[in-house]
Amino acid sequence: MRLEPLRVAHAAEAVAVLHDVRPHTWTGGAPATPAEPAARYRRRSAGHSRDGPAGLNRMLRRRTDGRPVGTVQATLSRPAGGETEAELAWVIGTGHQGAGYGREGARAMTGWPGAHGVDRLVAHIHPGHEASAGIARALGLRPTDRITDGEVRWSARPVRPVPVAAQRPAAAPAEREPTE
Repeated sequence: MRLEPLRVAHAAEAVAVLHDVRPHTWTGGAPATPAEPAARYRRRSAGHSRDGPAGLNRMLRRRTDGRPVGTVQATLSRPAGGETEAELAWVIGTGHQGAGYGREGARAMTGWPGAHGVDRLVAHIHPGHEASAGIARALGLRPTDRITDGEVRWSARPVRPVPVAAQRPAAAPAEREPTE
């Protein structure tokens, strides 16, 4: 998979891939009209989600043919006095689901927060959406008892990259001189 920073120019491609009522069974709402994604992507490409916090928003493409299959994002926030969180989200076009694209794209998005001091990864998933729950589990997230707008909050600490110095193999123990 290849992740590209989301740009307004991606809007037409995204509508073609994501304009389907079925995913809205889990997320609510309805598919965007052809004009809506351009405005949304303009905000997101400027680093803002619907609610305003900074985020990473990416178009997810297959490397083999460059075709878009969906979007992934990590929206950064700091709840009042709390830890820095990266809320992960993934949307895969119906025709591309079940091929591992959501898992691969979401996994790629978890590396950045872990490397930049984010304290917690979260995702909000509809309780009946087994495919998204599987992706969350693969990322190391676990369901919590918190429910927001009918969705279960999943959470985990991000994996921190190991510093380069710590990646070096330990020195071999000194060899002993043979004794007689």
